[in-house]
Amino acid sequence: MDFRAFLAGLVFALIWSSAFTSARMIVEAMPPITALSIRFLISGLIGIAIAGAMGQSLRLGPGQWRAVIIFGICQNALYLGLNFVAMQWIEASLAAIIASTMPLLVAAANWGIFREKLPLLGVVGLTAGFCGVGLIMAQRLGGGADPTGIVLCLIAAVALTVATLAMRGATGGNGNLLMVVGLQMLVGAAALAPFAVLTESWSVDWSTRLILAFGYTTLMPGLVATLIWFWLVRRIGATRAATFHFLNPVFGVAIAALLLAEGLSWVDALGVAIVAAGILAVQLVRVRPA
Repeated sequence: MDFRAFLAGLVFALIWSSAFTSARMIVEAMPPITALSIRFLISGLIGIAIAGAMGQSLRLGPGQWRAVIIFGICQNALYLGLNFVAMQWIEASLAAIIASTMPLLVAAANWGIFREKLPLLGVVGLTAGFCGVGLIMAQRLGGGADPTGIVLCLIAAVALTVATLAMRGATGGNGNLLMVVGLQMLVGAAALAPFAVLTESWSVDWSTRLILAFGYTTLMPGLVATLIWFWLVRRIGATRAATFHFLNPVFGVAIAALLLAEGLSWVDALGVAIVAAGILAVQLVRVRPA
């Protein structure tokens, strides 16, 4: 792995992990589904406008349309939608830790359903990762964390896992990358808008913090991190790129503690270390299959 790819992976993990903290700031001040739908609409329009200026076309291939629809619904509407709703009741750090199980869920499904070979180190990594998450959730539940929020985050992680597995073997088509990303955002906005209208009322507690958090979430995790991820996948491959996900629970907890002053117990720290090690072990054996 060259230095540019390594640096891009670190930046991706940092931006992706920070999204939970900025989302927590947003849902404290405005309805979550409404906020996310508006965010997707703005991100999508910006992405499509830039893509058009770069000469990218709306004429997509079957694999690209498949990516637009599946990820627009599963990743944007379900995964992020459920996380936004959940963070009305649970801390950003806990949401980040649960979300970090996605690489473990993908590896477990590939092993158990698709019969992908997984060496002993990978099995140990899977077991350790899930045990680490269980340790953290048990400690947080004992401390009063809302079970509803935790369940919503778990469902969100499963939704993203399903989307990832559904895209096995699909072609993204590099020529219209930004156009695909922008259209995914619009699909997410369209899927969430009816729920926002039917279940939420327009009530916003305007502040500088809300504006900054909303702008950051719209541009950085919404567009920049997605583009970095696809660039990284093209440069070093999906499996090697996924190795950087082991940093997500570490960065997610650290950012939430720094910006939101969320508490971090020694059990949390131990659980995060176990989860990160488990993800790294699983991804390393997939990079070097036995």
